[in-house]
Amino acid sequence: MPEQLQWLIDLIQPHLPWLISLSVLMALASMILIPLLIVRMPADYFAHRRRHRHWTVTRILVYVFRNIIALLLFLAGAVMLILPGQGLLTILIAVVVSDVPGKYQLEKWVLRQKGVLKAMNWIRKRYEQVPIVPPQKSEQ
Repeated sequence: MPEQLQWLIDLIQPHLPWLISLSVLMALASMILIPLLIVRMPADYFAHRRRHRHWTVTRILVYVFRNIIALLLFLAGAVMLILPGQGLLTILIAVVVSDVPGKYQLEKWVLRQKGVLKAMNWIRKRYEQVPIVPPQKSEQ
């Protein structure tokens, strides 16, 4: 083992059971939450050119709280890229939880990728929901 990585192994090893447990918990949570969110999403969520919001004090507090949670998830995902865990999935969940400029366009780009819309509509069909309306092709 290279000596440069030995300090990292010594740091991680005592916490490995907790890290593995957290990894399994995150995987189980994602298997439950992602389909639930897809089913609860309005069918026309991606059909609009941009998202319109009405800012209130409560909405601003939720905005700040969501982005703090997203930042923590992103940092945990970045750490899990090196340690055992679902790093990429955790980073993806951080992006979904966040509420930053450009996120809506990123979501629509992901939806346009081959198979994503089909998979989401398959989940919606299993729960007897109408299919998601795809974003317009002219929007880039």
